[in-house]
Amino acid sequence: MNKLVAVARGELPADFVIRNARLANVFTLEYENSVDVAICGTKIAGIAKSGSYDGKKIIDVDGRVMIPGMIDGHVHIEDTMMTPPGFAEIAAIHGTSTVMADPHEIANALGMSGLEYMFKTSQGLPIDIFFGAPSCVPASDFETPYDELDMIAIKNMFDKNLCQHLGEVMNFPAVISGDAEIWGKILAAGNVPLTGHAPGVSGKNLNAYLVSGISSDHECVNLDEAREKLRLGMWLMIREGASFLDLKTLLPLIQENVLNAARCMVVSDDITARYLIENGHMDVKMRIMCREGLDPLVALRMVTLSPAEYFRLYDRGAIAPGRLADFALLDSDRIDENFRVQQVWKNGLQIMSDDDVFTRENNSDFLAPVLKTRVKNIPTLEQIKIKLPDSGAENINVIGVTEGTVITKTLQLKPLIRDGYVIPDSSRDIAKIVVLERHRDTGRFAVGFVSGLGIKRGAFGSSVAHDAHNYVVAGADDESIITALKNLAEMGGGLTVTDAEKVLNSFALPIGGLMCYLNPYEVSENLTKLETSAENLGIMIKHPFMVLSFLCLTVIPELRITDQGYVDITRGGIQKIFA
Repeated sequence: MNKLVAVARGELPADFVIRNARLANVFTLEYENSVDVAICGTKIAGIAKSGSYDGKKIIDVDGRVMIPGMIDGHVHIEDTMMTPPGFAEIAAIHGTSTVMADPHEIANALGMSGLEYMFKTSQGLPIDIFFGAPSCVPASDFETPYDELDMIAIKNMFDKNLCQHLGEVMNFPAVISGDAEIWGKILAAGNVPLTGHAPGVSGKNLNAYLVSGISSDHECVNLDEAREKLRLGMWLMIREGASFLDLKTLLPLIQENVLNAARCMVVSDDITARYLIENGHMDVKMRIMCREGLDPLVALRMVTLSPAEYFRLYDRGAIAPGRLADFALLDSDRIDENFRVQQVWKNGLQIMSDDDVFTRENNSDFLAPVLKTRVKNIPTLEQIKIKLPDSGAENINVIGVTEGTVITKTLQLKPLIRDGYVIPDSSRDIAKIVVLERHRDTGRFAVGFVSGLGIKRGAFGSSVAHDAHNYVVAGADDESIITALKNLAEMGGGLTVTDAEKVLNSFALPIGGLMCYLNPYEVSENLTKLETSAENLGIMIKHPFMVLSFLCLTVIPELRITDQGYVDITRGGIQKIFA
């Protein structure tokens, strides 16, 4: 007789029994008091009144709340600057058991070898990581990745079982216009969940986007947009990350009708190691929702069962017979704004007890891919100067940054002129920004201007520059910018802060210019030092390196910059500096 069936029937003792639990039922949105949960191997065998099951080990939890392992429905692990093992180390102790990761960052930086590296290093960890096939390498025709991954590459990803779903389809104008290449990628994915990215898309354009079969979106920033997408059948991924905070804004959509929770999930998208250490992972999202007055069980559904159902992971997302024994115990008898995970089990194995910290095994067996080119063609001081046209110019186009949102504005501002050249103007918060192509060492670069960073002197730069991840530097003077570009090239990628010819601080990211082997606490310490150095230049915006990285992402409105120049995808592509 199948052992699992025998344990379920009570004919054999379970491997262990969680006794006297207060079970959070995400099917019926109620608590079940004083229950036994019998575990057999990696699965839950049965649930019954306390005392009903016998086990080789009995764990009496004295009425503490038992919840399913939580699921992050959309996250870019590379943005934590940690490898999958490093990320798992910190996510697991916060009660996360499953992560749906989109590896398009490393795929843009290292091609297929980057995806394969992520897959290999994600095996044998205390969380399950399912990858989305990167659909946006490049994100648009205006970005320059290491290699281009076409529909054949997408098919190969699924044929090799590297991916479980299609990663966010970011080039929404191409989908809407019926572009054959992007539609080829969608069709190549086959019958899997197709995740989306459609910021501000509405009306007939949204209809055109949805007929492709794309079924979710994490870019909603207001209630009207979110409500329209839900009404048209999209699953709503509510983003709450390190810099882009949409949860409080969109939560009224669920509060006005809790049935909407069945098609909503809360996701991270972009988070940092420091955010994970200081705030948590999915648990901090639970605290926020409870603090905002949402029914705690409704909130729990949106980080467990809803993402499981969307991604067709019917073996998890709830505590029920036959499902994986992925669960956590809280430190109290209720779910509220003090939500704290105390013990964690994955596949029936306890991985965290009280304040223990899971320590990953060394994954050095998996040699990380390295960049095959080193940037040698760095522009000179003369080359990054912006000469005023002979005919003059009334205004220049400037990228407008607003803290707390990924959306930028196109500002038309009067330029500051010196000796016939347009220069940064710190008195009006206008800095120069330079993007240098790094994957093929073409020497191609573009120069523009940005407002909203607050930089008064010096420069800061990064090889984390969504989504193609070329070098991006913003600064108050040309000399500091060139110093930053040289330092990035010397490191082969990373973060840097400079002032004139001096490097004030730097942090190397040897894995594709995106990640390192350090643990979460070491990464956080390095990032804190870099941000402190940036603050000393006058930068007051939170998470300045993350904000800087998104200024290169062309598939979000409005004005952006890549190595090809200014780009506004909503206005057709390449834009001019002079308005």
